[in-house]
Amino acid sequence: MTNQKSGNNTSQLIALIGRLLDYPELEIELYRDELIDIVTSSVLSKRNKQEIISFIDRCSEMPLLDWQSDYDGLFERGRSLSLLIYEHIHGESRDRGQAMVDLLAQYEKAGLEIAHNELPDHLPLFLEFSSTQGEQGIGWIEDIIPVLSLLAVRLEKRESGYASLMWGLLDLCGAKVNISELREQVKNEKEDHTPKELDKVWEEEAVTFGGDSVNGGCPTNQHRPTENQRKDQEVPVNWMSMNETASATQPKEV
Repeated sequence: MTNQKSGNNTSQLIALIGRLLDYPELEIELYRDELIDIVTSSVLSKRNKQEIISFIDRCSEMPLLDWQSDYDGLFERGRSLSLLIYEHIHGESRDRGQAMVDLLAQYEKAGLEIAHNELPDHLPLFLEFSSTQGEQGIGWIEDIIPVLSLLAVRLEKRESGYASLMWGLLDLCGAKVNISELREQVKNEKEDHTPKELDKVWEEEAVTFGGDSVNGGCPTNQHRPTENQRKDQEVPVNWMSMNETASATQPKEV
């Protein structure tokens, strides 16, 4: 059992990291201060706070098209940095399909509906769900510590600021990971984002779930939890209403 950290804005922070890991669709310069406030007031270590804030600053200053290009170069090229959780655990075996069915059942039990073209194991969607589950949210993230650790080290190897988001999630869980061993493993991995390796991937059949795999199985903005479906009193991070979010999510007196 890991040492869980808790804080009034933990759900907000999980939602924020989930949004930052999703495909960039809006420049965040206008919301920089609100985003940084969420990070600053969190229970993260000083180092992880600084690294995530640096990542937010970089993304705030970057033209949206450049940010999208950076994202595509990382998460849409090769499988080593796939944000599909069970792809790292089960590969393309049938076990992955069953695992997604089970996860989808948990979403439905919590009142979360997802679009037919969404894969339930997509990390940003999984984090959005976790952010609505109150004290249980950290427990959901603890279940994927091995995947988060591997992604953190692989992103670190690519010198990507996205690594800070993975380290932040691991920090929230109080995860104890043998980083030296992982770094040695990743050091010897064959790169899968080269043109030659990418050609091999495109020749293989794409994984589908619940129909087709439109948009690569990435989440859309449809069918998010309504207020009466949520298990906490936090409001999801929303770039378009960050001012309202910041005030609405202040701790309520009991």
